[in-house]
Amino acid sequence: MKTRILILLAFAVSMVGFSQKNEIKAADKAMKSGNAEEAKTIIEGAMSLIDGADAKYQAQAYSILGNAKVNLSEFDGAIEAFNKVISVEEASGKQKYSADAQQKMVQMTGDLVSAAVEDNNNKNYKEGASKLYTAYKLSPSDTIYLYYAASGAVNAGPDNYDQAIAFYEELKDLNYDGSEVKFTAVNVATGEVEAMDKTTRDLYVKAGTHKDPSEERTPSKKAEIVKNIALIYQEQGKNDQALAAYDDAISSNPDDVNLVLNKANLYYAMGEKDKFKELMNQASSMAPDNPDLMYNIGVISMEQGNLEEARAAYNKVLEIDPTYVNAQLNLSTSYVNEGNGLIDEMNTLGTSRADTARYDELKKKKDDLFLEGAKILEGALKTNPNNEGVLAQLKNIYGAMGDNENFMRIKKLMGE
Repeated sequence: MKTRILILLAFAVSMVGFSQKNEIKAADKAMKSGNAEEAKTIIEGAMSLIDGADAKYQAQAYSILGNAKVNLSEFDGAIEAFNKVISVEEASGKQKYSADAQQKMVQMTGDLVSAAVEDNNNKNYKEGASKLYTAYKLSPSDTIYLYYAASGAVNAGPDNYDQAIAFYEELKDLNYDGSEVKFTAVNVATGEVEAMDKTTRDLYVKAGTHKDPSEERTPSKKAEIVKNIALIYQEQGKNDQALAAYDDAISSNPDDVNLVLNKANLYYAMGEKDKFKELMNQASSMAPDNPDLMYNIGVISMEQGNLEEARAAYNKVLEIDPTYVNAQLNLSTSYVNEGNGLIDEMNTLGTSRADTARYDELKKKKDDLFLEGAKILEGALKTNPNNEGVLAQLKNIYGAMGDNENFMRIKKLMGE
């Protein structure tokens, strides 16, 4: 009786092995006849049998499945199947299908990148980003695909921002740098600088068709990555997360003035103008020759009613760039506004001797402020004689002062 049971068990095992071979054979036949969907269905239906089979049958089955999924453009599943082929054969020490699996993955990578380029050209950014990420999974050493996938996800719009952040976070975790060495030489015939790989460059220089070889390392993309994370959070209205991202970025790149500016602009958008001004001052100390930074400090100081601070900032701008028209206009406006502020008190005064004396005092002060504003703009006309903003403001000042001669002169300059 025992012998009979053992024979039945052996027969059952043999039947399972026979079934595996039949399923694989049927799937292989379906693939050869061009029916990838049928091949995939057969293998996936027999997966419980295949996973318990010998390594050679597993490798063959997963190879068929991978090829079927490639034909069906199911790239993630194809990657999984081909990686299974490689791992199974590595464990068994017998390699029959691995080379084909690796070749197919290389081919898939190229096809995916080409398709992603086409998607981007057609503004199908979401699809392009997905394909580039799959290409990165196929070739993890090519982290640039992940970088471009992140950019594509951003271009795909707000609905894909979470995906973009996930890609950027992955780049950050990988400590992705993205810098590279660019090899260039000057084309002797055209005089133009041309970029090429090092071997080609050296051959051309040796042949005499090019000269002045040089190499330059492009900037690291680390700061850009953390900045983009912050910008996306800012776009999503997640200000706390954006500020944390900027802090992270600045701690890693303390000399990057643009990061400080971006953080300042976020505070401005949040209505925290004191924080904005504080960071703008920090940025200005980092880039003392940048007039735009001081100009923005002047604007905020003026909005806050701190006219002396605003004037100091605008004057600093004009020290750096004497032709900075907006600084000249705003500096002039600061004096005009101060003068206008005296008019309310003037209008409340009566006709008594004391009130008349006070009125005359305030009028002189107002006119002096207006004259100072006009003086600044007259200086601006020397370098920008046709600037409509300067001319219009000058006309208004002279009109308010009752200076008809200068009023008519400016009108003539304006062609009125």
